[in-house]
Amino acid sequence: MDIEKIVSDVLKEVQSGGTVHGKPSPGSVQAWEVPSKLEHSLLNPDVGLGKILAECAVARRYCVAAVCVAPYYVSAAADVLRGSGVKVCAAIGFPHGCMSAASKLAEARECVKNGADEIDVAMNILAVKSGRIADARDDFEQIAAASRGKTTLKAVFEHSVYSDEEKRAVLEIVKTCGAEFVKIQNVLSGKGAETEDIKYVRNILGRNVKVKIDGGVKTLAKAMELLSAGADRIGLTATAAIAKEAECK
Repeated sequence: MDIEKIVSDVLKEVQSGGTVHGKPSPGSVQAWEVPSKLEHSLLNPDVGLGKILAECAVARRYCVAAVCVAPYYVSAAADVLRGSGVKVCAAIGFPHGCMSAASKLAEARECVKNGADEIDVAMNILAVKSGRIADARDDFEQIAAASRGKTTLKAVFEHSVYSDEEKRAVLEIVKTCGAEFVKIQNVLSGKGAETEDIKYVRNILGRNVKVKIDGGVKTLAKAMELLSAGADRIGLTATAAIAKEAECK
């Protein structure tokens, strides 16, 4: 497989010239700012290496914040994106976080060694649902300690499966364990990203922890709504479409 040719061909296809720019938009976020706050998600199980390389080229073209890949693809993504400013984010324990703490820790360490700039760590849902909050905390603290100073740590908050009490307990772990981001995830709920969820998290965590959110974001307008509500990053697959829309504003 000719990696350089794949990247070159995709860049030519998407290249439309110039840097993303545009007119100011209503609200606190302008359209031209949006691409730099997007994380291009490449986590579907049917994504082959060729697709990964092509989509990394798209991410380079639009100068997005990061691409999010499975651990298997971290090395390949890091090779393609080196020097671009686009970060490589690895999904650790995706999507349920229910493997052993030792296996999750090993996965995180390997991803950092292979070039991951950021890691999205799925917290142990089964421990939380069993009332074993201390186990969930210990699991996450181990990864936080191992990754400190080496990579950006994001705690995955699959909020739809938790009671209100469990939500507060999980967010308290995030708050006290040194995560730079909380990722509001909607994989299990089938629910789209909503501003009310950002506000809920912000009320508990304040401004010291950044917020990433995913959940079917398909338009520039929706992305701007979420960012204006307090999100710092948006995880999505419709990255190119939104970035193109931002260029036209």
